[in-house]
Amino acid sequence: MAVDTNAPVTADAVIDYFKGLQDHIAARLEAFEPEARFFVDQWDRPSGGGGDTRVLSEGAVFERAGVNFSHITGDSLPASASARRPELAGRSFVATGVSVVAHPWNPYAPTAHANVRFFIAEKPGEAPVWWFGGGFDLTPHYGFDDDAIAWHQGAHDACAPFGDDLYDRFKAWCDEYFYLPHRDETRGIGGLFFDDFDELGFADSFAFVQSVGQAFIDSYAPIVETRKDHDYGPAERDFQLYRRGRYVEFNLVYDRGTLFGLQSKGRTESILMSMPPRAAWQYAYKPVPGSAEADLYARFLKPQDWLRRV
Repeated sequence: MAVDTNAPVTADAVIDYFKGLQDHIAARLEAFEPEARFFVDQWDRPSGGGGDTRVLSEGAVFERAGVNFSHITGDSLPASASARRPELAGRSFVATGVSVVAHPWNPYAPTAHANVRFFIAEKPGEAPVWWFGGGFDLTPHYGFDDDAIAWHQGAHDACAPFGDDLYDRFKAWCDEYFYLPHRDETRGIGGLFFDDFDELGFADSFAFVQSVGQAFIDSYAPIVETRKDHDYGPAERDFQLYRRGRYVEFNLVYDRGTLFGLQSKGRTESILMSMPPRAAWQYAYKPVPGSAEADLYARFLKPQDWLRRV
């Protein structure tokens, strides 16, 4: 794809798109609910910027769903960011994005997460430093091949117009990123993950992020529709809560967005919105051999080519 090197680098258009994406995803998730609606919590950040946190709780389909928009500014970056990118030292910054998490009640309906973000750091007399990041991933508690294939097909199709290698690169990065070393397992079946992305130029990189944002909800909504009414009992609910514990462990120990938000003195309630409302831990749990729970560990928590390409 041709790189548009003439497009001006500005946060304004990105911020407008992210606000619209938040509206769109929230409406798609809310459409599953006969009564529950998103609580809207608009907030200001004392040191610059603010955001719009939307949380749906105790619905018929979603135990909790959140769709956050944030737009924060600052005169300097947290030490962790400057250490990773020394060229950012002494620059003011704008960081904006949309983050989504959905935790359905039904153990057969997977948890889903998505994030798209934009960062720009500026200094008088110098060119801006900017990049996009984001992606989406799926965390099933009970695995279905059809869901995994559809999810990765959506990820592939979102990437395809922008380069033949993007899906393979960002799928592998997702598998690597959403991995819990202390458990020796992935968090789920992956999807896409990318960061520091500017290689297509501003206009085309922005178009790629828009493709990813739309693909997330277009891929997730049909899976929810298929699984939301699946029969389940207390044993499946207990396993769901146990697996949600892995979600908590990853977010608090490894997730870059969570760590950046807390280190930059972001809004704690919004940062931790991604946590499941209920989770559980069991000591030395082992699934019964041959069970659906064992199948999750054996096949769905191991990176693989779900598209079965030759």
